[in-house]
Amino acid sequence: MGIEQNVLELLSSKQYQPLKFRELAEKLNVTNKQRGKLRRSLAELIAAGKVQQHANKTYSISEGPNLISGVVKRMGSGDGFFRPHDQVPAKEPQEYWIPEGEMLDAASGDEVLVRVTKRRGRSGKRVAQIVEIIERQASTFVGTYFEKNGQSYVQVDGRTFNEPVYVGDPGAKGANPDDKVVFDMLRFPTPRRQGEGVITKVLGPGGDVEVDTMSIVYQFGIPHEFPEEVLEDARRQADRFDDTDLEGREDLTDQTIITIDPADARDFDDAISLEKNEAGHYVLGVHIADVSHFVRSNSPLNTEAVKRGTSVYLPRKVIPMLPEIISNGLASLQEGKVRFTKSCFIEFTPDGVPVSTRLSNTAINVKKRFAYEEVLPLLASGEKGRKKVGAKVFDLVERMQKVARILRKRRHDKGMLELSMPEVKLLFDKEGRITGAVEEEHDESHQIIEEFMLAANIAVARELTDRGILFLRRIHPDPDEVKLRTFAEFVETLDLQLPKYQDRKSLQALLDKVKGHPAERSISYGLLRSMKQAEYSRFEVGHYALAEEHYCHFTSPIRRYPDLTVHRIVDSIIKKTRRPKESNEDELIRLGKHCSQTSRRAERAERELTKLKLLRYMEDRIGEELHAIITGVETFGIFSQGIEIPVEGLTHIRRLEAKENFDYDQKARALVGRSTGTKFRLGDPVTVKVAKVDIDRRELDFELLSGGSKSKSENSKKKKKQKSKGNSRQKKKGSPKGKSQGKGQSKGNGKGKSGGSSKKSNKKRRGKKKG
Repeated sequence: MGIEQNVLELLSSKQYQPLKFRELAEKLNVTNKQRGKLRRSLAELIAAGKVQQHANKTYSISEGPNLISGVVKRMGSGDGFFRPHDQVPAKEPQEYWIPEGEMLDAASGDEVLVRVTKRRGRSGKRVAQIVEIIERQASTFVGTYFEKNGQSYVQVDGRTFNEPVYVGDPGAKGANPDDKVVFDMLRFPTPRRQGEGVITKVLGPGGDVEVDTMSIVYQFGIPHEFPEEVLEDARRQADRFDDTDLEGREDLTDQTIITIDPADARDFDDAISLEKNEAGHYVLGVHIADVSHFVRSNSPLNTEAVKRGTSVYLPRKVIPMLPEIISNGLASLQEGKVRFTKSCFIEFTPDGVPVSTRLSNTAINVKKRFAYEEVLPLLASGEKGRKKVGAKVFDLVERMQKVARILRKRRHDKGMLELSMPEVKLLFDKEGRITGAVEEEHDESHQIIEEFMLAANIAVARELTDRGILFLRRIHPDPDEVKLRTFAEFVETLDLQLPKYQDRKSLQALLDKVKGHPAERSISYGLLRSMKQAEYSRFEVGHYALAEEHYCHFTSPIRRYPDLTVHRIVDSIIKKTRRPKESNEDELIRLGKHCSQTSRRAERAERELTKLKLLRYMEDRIGEELHAIITGVETFGIFSQGIEIPVEGLTHIRRLEAKENFDYDQKARALVGRSTGTKFRLGDPVTVKVAKVDIDRRELDFELLSGGSKSKSENSKKKKKQKSKGNSRQKKKGSPKGKSQGKGQSKGNGKGKSGGSSKKSNKKRRGKKKG
């Protein structure tokens, strides 16, 4: 009997209680050598829909096609949308609608088990009913405290719960009305039952800059205070550090090595050297802070680093993965200081082909620290710049520019995808309030460092793969074929073609073609929505966007735990010691899921605080007009984001339908007016006016002032109408010749407009975009 059959028999037994992998392996008497086979069998059973894995890592038999697990999102109306886990067959709808009465007390993000019905609900989606809440995403919430009729309540921030939650007698924990508070939910609300909680912390008055920041920190459950034992461990490492003891390290302190970072950076974890050898090859040295020297396995520092997973970069606040004595001090590659590093030396031919990789424990002394903004002006200054920074440093920067261009071209030719999405940097006053925004520069100086970091990450991943070592990979799965086909159909609505929509080079060729043209944003937004999320995994999936089979994160161990795990494995290779637990399959699978979650949590927290600050900025700007880009189109309205100030708001369908009714065109990702043919499409420019700001619900409403385009069919109708009017005027003149010409002209031109002439016109438009 095979492993798969054994698994199915165990999980189907009446006595079976959901087990985690290790417990399952023990129950099946699977040896350590067979665990890889068991894990693959479970993955295949999940893919086939026979077994399901819950968020708490336990396995159970699939209850059949009508009972499936996944994640629910509760809407402001009380209804919800349910998205199944990946194991649900692709033929099933990707999203289900759950009426309010079938939501139980589920909150957004909860993992639930639902029963799918045959009924259709909102937007034609299949209706589902929640049968069981498998695991809560959160039980701690943040909101605004208020008192009513001698009782105290909290209105939860955002749209998770419509109704306030009862929190006991007034003044608990010293809370005052309008304070932001943190509370634990004791009883989740339902349509028929009020929620109940207990206040655990009072943050302070709502609207205070620091209170806003901490409300997001608590909302997302981000660890932000280091336990004393962790700080003590960091202090011990500082006391032990001796920069003169280079035993077991390659001494590179005399070499010309530089860093290039943002002007306001404080943790420098990468430095570069680049020489030409006797064979005429380039030898790139990527030197990364040796965090593993200070953060040992099973230490308090490591326990905390695992828990955090990543540093969190919020507007005007950084919550580091490691205490600052490590992150901004001992490990940071500061100019003029001896620092310990893990170095990856890659030898390239003059054409940029990698021919060898060498890993080493090293010690460096950075000769010059550059801000990104300084690099290109330095190169442009020629001899003047050479004299300013010295010949060795100047020549190094020149070589770096040359080699980075070579590597970038090779990656482009290989089929890497590069989306051009403009980034905006917010400007703040001394109190931390937004005063404006500027578009962030991503010039060649950024690309130089980007190319070298990618080269090192790829080289290390290939080296570990060639040695047959398991490690935590950074993967980007191939996009779903259905989504790519839908994207190709969307591209056609823009008068463009993408016949080979599964081919990366064709996708990049399309991106190159529309660069600098009006369709660029539409194409970029559309393609981005077709891609899957990158994640950390032990499995060899590859990185789709980079067009690489093997990729990992090696270059930022100060701020990312996955990089630290790779460093420990590299250290075991260099020292020829036993592999660390970070190369154990079970540990890697656990870490992959955890680090993916903490990385996404950090991104969501950053977005949410940015949104909150932007809403506060817009609060006093009701009626102000903004130039914006449509970033999302739904059946209920359009989302657009300001160009000068990157705030996103919703223009609800009811505001649009004040003038005419609109239909949702899924293929074109657009709302189309029934009478005028006006089309509002993803990526289109619009002008909007700020109509309403709701800070607590995190909502911004826009009123549309102008924008959109006429559909082809509507334009054709108008032109035919104009022709018809012209012909009728000729008829009134009573000329037989005019009448005859009028008929022929109308018929012939009408055909030409919808046939040959329109094709010619399309070719001209495409020619302009190509040029």
